[in-house]
Amino acid sequence: MKEMDKKQRLIGYARVSTDEQVNDAQVMELKQAGCASIFEEHGSGASRARPVLARLLREINGGEVLVVVRLDRLARSVSHLLTVIEQLADKGAHFRSLHDPIDTSTPQGMFSLQVLGAVAQLERALISERTKAGINAARARGKLPGNPGLRERRPEALAKLSRARQRDHLAGLVATMPTWLPTVQRLRPEHPWEDVVRSLKHQTGQIWNVDRLRRSVRRLVREGLADAHLVTIAPRRMPEDRLMMLITGIANANPDLTLREIASQLEAMHERTPRGSSRWATSSVKNLMDRARKLGLITG
Repeated sequence: MKEMDKKQRLIGYARVSTDEQVNDAQVMELKQAGCASIFEEHGSGASRARPVLARLLREINGGEVLVVVRLDRLARSVSHLLTVIEQLADKGAHFRSLHDPIDTSTPQGMFSLQVLGAVAQLERALISERTKAGINAARARGKLPGNPGLRERRPEALAKLSRARQRDHLAGLVATMPTWLPTVQRLRPEHPWEDVVRSLKHQTGQIWNVDRLRRSVRRLVREGLADAHLVTIAPRRMPEDRLMMLITGIANANPDLTLREIASQLEAMHERTPRGSSRWATSSVKNLMDRARKLGLITG
């Protein structure tokens, strides 16, 4: 085994298509490569919804390596592969394919990845060019581009479009949820959705509205990708209790923040102090944090 393998924990991912029988060969090869645990997925290679992969990307830690037997076991396209690797990089994790020259923990593997990125960019440009050429040619022949069924508002065409949009919406949620779902899980259901939306904006820079965020979480719950308790009704709280829980969420998300920095976040979120002031003193923050510590709410 390589010296690198001794220092890094290897996490295997095996996917078997619906028209295949078993993935025992993949699992065996991943075990031989030294994978400490293996996530197994069943489904079509073209399917966008891969809940097992989504869970793996949520749970993988910095320094760990996601290992697959071949690239086609992980990604449905080059762009999808690059997206997954970017998510791993954001968490400080690496990626390795046993039968392809891709290992993001080595300079050679990163070079191969850069080549793939250039290929993906060229592929997108060629597809765009062919699409434009096809539309122009159709117009020259007197034909309108697009789906005739949609232009004529046929029910079966509209239903098919609706199903496709729902699949794409779920795929988008699965792809992005590592960046926003942890904040929801930390704050819900103790905090109302309005607090969660404000926390996402000021802690991650993401812009949500309450209805969109609530619908997105409910969709993940229906798909079994999030816990049902996230969408339960938040309990009624006194204003001071709500502020204490809000400060608890901020402090637990980033234990290194100073009292002044927490106060600045509260002011940016337009939260008023228990006395109704718009300006937060560090002593007010400290009092609420001390209460939270006594209740065991702040871990740091």
